[in-house]
Amino acid sequence: MRPDLDILADRTRRHLLALLHLERELCVCELVAALREIQPIVSRQLALLRDAGWVASRREGRRVYYRLAPMPDWAQLLLRGFAEGGVPPRALTTSREQLARFEGRPIRLTRQAS
Repeated sequence: MRPDLDILADRTRRHLLALLHLERELCVCELVAALREIQPIVSRQLALLRDAGWVASRREGRRVYYRLAPMPDWAQLLLRGFAEGGVPPRALTTSREQLARFEGRPIRLTRQAS
């Protein structure tokens, strides 16, 4: 599947993709905390990214987790570029700091094993 490039015109969606590139998988509550945005806006942006082929989701209980969808090499390079400066570095650093301080982070088996 070829990801839709028009979806990348939005700054919030690029920011979400950069965070998912760096963090591998995050639930909606983590993304809300990282972006300091309200849940309906984050969920809507994630739905658009999913529909365009950029992210995949899975449900675990009441939580929905998002990760990057499998994609061609050119798209992976583009996402790496977002994480390495395509998204303002200060904004990405702030989001990751917010995420690290978020006390409501769910504990996943992958996190427990590390």
